[in-house]
Amino acid sequence: MAHVVVFGNEKGGSGKTTAAIHVAVALAREGRKVGAIDLDVRQRSFSRHLENRAEWCAKTGKDLPSPELLKFNSNNGLEDAVQAFSELLASAAPRFEFLVIDTPGADTPLSRAGHAAADTLVTPLNDSFVDFDLLARIDPTTFEIKGPSVYSDFVWDCRKRRLMAKKPALDWVVMRNRVASTEARNKKRLGEAIGTLAQRIGFRPTKGFGERVIFRELFPMGLTMLDLPQPGLSVSLSMSTLAARQEVRELVHALGLPEPAREPVALAG
Repeated sequence: MAHVVVFGNEKGGSGKTTAAIHVAVALAREGRKVGAIDLDVRQRSFSRHLENRAEWCAKTGKDLPSPELLKFNSNNGLEDAVQAFSELLASAAPRFEFLVIDTPGADTPLSRAGHAAADTLVTPLNDSFVDFDLLARIDPTTFEIKGPSVYSDFVWDCRKRRLMAKKPALDWVVMRNRVASTEARNKKRLGEAIGTLAQRIGFRPTKGFGERVIFRELFPMGLTMLDLPQPGLSVSLSMSTLAARQEVRELVHALGLPEPAREPVALAG
């Protein structure tokens, strides 16, 4: 059965889709069988990235490792869309090693259904107390954590439902995106707050992606940092692009996703 990796955060612009496409492609490049599902049925950035990738491959004759984009009918109302997603999930799980799901930056029925299906939940977080406010409330004078906020409560509810359904515990990873390279008081305070909250409510903090224009430049071709360099593409392997590629590899490693099942060794005799 597929291991379901969900990229979720109720705040838009946190880098969910960028992280989702890079992890999905990284797994495909490892030879794993990967399905991709886009629950942001309005913006469809995850879907469009993969569609651009397929079109670019067709026009250039390239055969790049890619996840398979799985679609469901989302045009017949919210209840029907959630049911269609659930049916897609049930039919796809036996066919893939991984299902990578991108969710909208809002609390919607489809987003809730996606979170409920997660074996691994990845929450990208911009390096800002504005984003952190969705995870926890902060005392304005001491910067101590007063308590969990709306998104943390939502994830806690998902965890309880998994336990009631006798499923394995949810692995929650919070990736810290767009961290400034220079030391600053706000950066230090936020890092301390994330570390404290991680111990309190049970997630694993990890390094995310820096603020790099290259991620956006590759969208029209549907490419990722792991696909570079490409002949005829005016993107050089600069120190910045090499650093971005390393960030992707470090994220995939930090997620600690299941390794391929080993074939049993036949004993002679």
